[in-house]
Amino acid sequence: MALAFDKTAVITGADSGLGRALAIELAREGFRIGVLDVNMDEARKTVEMVERAGGTGESFFCDVSDLEQVQAAADHFFDAWGKVGVLVNNAGIASFGVIGDLPIEEWRKVIDVDLWGVIYECHAFVPSMKRQGGSHIINIASMAGVTPPLEEGPYNAAKAVIYLSKTLKQELAPCDIGVTVVCPLGEKTNILKSTDYAGEFILSMWEAAFEHQKLTPEEYARRVVAAAGKDKLYFMPHAVGKFFWLNKRLAPSGLIKALAWLNKKGLESRFCFLLARLGWM
Repeated sequence: MALAFDKTAVITGADSGLGRALAIELAREGFRIGVLDVNMDEARKTVEMVERAGGTGESFFCDVSDLEQVQAAADHFFDAWGKVGVLVNNAGIASFGVIGDLPIEEWRKVIDVDLWGVIYECHAFVPSMKRQGGSHIINIASMAGVTPPLEEGPYNAAKAVIYLSKTLKQELAPCDIGVTVVCPLGEKTNILKSTDYAGEFILSMWEAAFEHQKLTPEEYARRVVAAAGKDKLYFMPHAVGKFFWLNKRLAPSGLIKALAWLNKKGLESRFCFLLARLGWM
């Protein structure tokens, strides 16, 4: 679907997975893509793919947990392009473990990237985007922000990005800036490779979830771009995700109480693993 924005996009975490797929999908529409990442070898590969898909690209080293680096990236692309039509906040990492056992340093690391990274990106890019108008922000969150699984405290907490997106939607409306927050289930990414702390159960569960996912990153990307083109605030790519969202709206505590009961009986991990094998995580 053609997007009615300036055909320039900055994407964080575009060295693989959904970020790379989004870069390629936008490139097919003739976008210039700024690929922000700390893995420059893979970022450059993404730029090559962008160029083969019909767009142009540039890789730029940026640790999104560092405000100075994020501001430098914003300054660079606005100086070079004049405008940024689409900002995609996709970078994310994870650490898994039980609250109280998981080292506090893991909490800081995950929240610095997954939440503060989005805040920094918006802080650095939004002022210039407001002056130009007519642009769009896509924040990649997770269904973990809707129905949070056990042993994922830092990752779940960082999905406050959903509420940040709702604030942005209101504040940026006068400037004709749209906002879409994407809440996928377990998409096939390299996030487990960046996970330094996790138990055997949680790793095996997410490996099963990735293995049994029905949607490829390429299909995710097409659907995300279409959702942004329609200026949707929420986008849940999976039917199961939409069910979880509906459950939260109609019975806010029902599913969590059921999961808590299962965990009390020692059954929640088995139940979650079953959902993963069904492609529902």
